[in-house]
Amino acid sequence: MTFEDWAALAGDSATSRTEWAAVLGAWAEPHRRYHDVAHLAAVLGIVGELADAATDPTAVALAAWYHDVAYDPRRSDNEQVSADRARIGLLGLVPDAVVEEVVRLVLLTTSHDPADDDADGAVLCDADLAVLAGPPEHYAAYASAVREEYAHLDDDVFTAGRTAVIEQLLALPRLYRLERTAALWTEPARANLTAELTLLRSLAAS
Repeated sequence: MTFEDWAALAGDSATSRTEWAAVLGAWAEPHRRYHDVAHLAAVLGIVGELADAATDPTAVALAAWYHDVAYDPRRSDNEQVSADRARIGLLGLVPDAVVEEVVRLVLLTTSHDPADDDADGAVLCDADLAVLAGPPEHYAAYASAVREEYAHLDDDVFTAGRTAVIEQLLALPRLYRLERTAALWTEPARANLTAELTLLRSLAAS
């Protein structure tokens, strides 16, 4: 996540350096517990590993930088705000067509449901959801960090909201769209999600 990494995508200029610093600063906001610089680094790393599957690897990598650049747990439009931030921040740094693809990809992380022929969307969404397929202890740490981000909600409200999110993920026709990620990650991810959903439902019933 160095400036050199960013400059490979958005060029080396004073404007580019200022934007890189602003983007990193946003990811480092103190209220973030999961959607932080560690998550950014993880998504960027996986996007890099999957870059050969993308149609526009530069746009996908830039979308990774911006996909949660705006993150306020009290709002429901973070993806839209992040997309708008990308459109403004990248203006003049990359071609307009790349900016629009970045915006499209960032908005796609609202549903994580890219079309079958959307290679760029598949790479970004698979990278963003990779955390779901981690070992159970890693998944538990992720779920705990998400709960910390929503500390302003009482348990009943959070449980209802989190249950809806997990049900939406489990209802996707496929959690992962690339063959290589689907083969490796689908089974552990569904097991982790199902285990958390079972816990949440038991808490709601108690």
